[in-house]
Amino acid sequence: MNQIIHFIVDTIGSFGYPGIFIMMFLESSFFPFPSEVVMIPAGYLAYKNEMNISLALLSGALGSLAGAIFNYILAIYFGRAFLLKFGKYFFFTEKTMTKMENFFTKHGEISTFLGRLIPGIRQYISLPAGLARMNLVRFSIYTTIGALIWITILAWFGYYVGVWFGDDLSISNLLEMLSSKADSSVLKDKLHYIVLGTLGFVVVIAIIYVLIYKAKHKKRNNKA
Repeated sequence: MNQIIHFIVDTIGSFGYPGIFIMMFLESSFFPFPSEVVMIPAGYLAYKNEMNISLALLSGALGSLAGAIFNYILAIYFGRAFLLKFGKYFFFTEKTMTKMENFFTKHGEISTFLGRLIPGIRQYISLPAGLARMNLVRFSIYTTIGALIWITILAWFGYYVGVWFGDDLSISNLLEMLSSKADSSVLKDKLHYIVLGTLGFVVVIAIIYVLIYKAKHKKRNNKA
């Protein structure tokens, strides 16, 4: 973990906004790690007037989108062939793939949007979207909206770290506090509440979507 921390500190410190883009590209593609360790320090640096928070958010959103499109393209060109050849070893059949593709055809937008807000899923939601050949423009729009909401939450959390702790905290110390295994870590406790609140938002939006979808489906059947 210390090596990752130093790598992030060096990348953002050396490259600034392009560094944020690079780290969020990696986070969103083939080298998944928590986006918290990128955007929270960016928000803290904005508090210290060492970064512009709008440019940090733009860099993070573009990096997330680029990484997501990278996974999307990988899934299109290699995913289906790989799963058809080796999926049987993981109980993943062609029938399962067809169901997944049909699901994304109907619900790809909301799945992509909400998936960007769920830890452990946001990095991989691009893969089924690519397998289902979801419209790239729509995929990009919903990916960007979801990613922007999440990184904005993290960046403003980082900004308020400055309000709580002042501007004497180093980025290395901040990242160590976020990664600390101590149960009493104040920052980790606050971050957990933020994650839970975001998941609650996802659940509410998902319920509303299902209710609207069922109502439209019922109305369509009544007309038939």
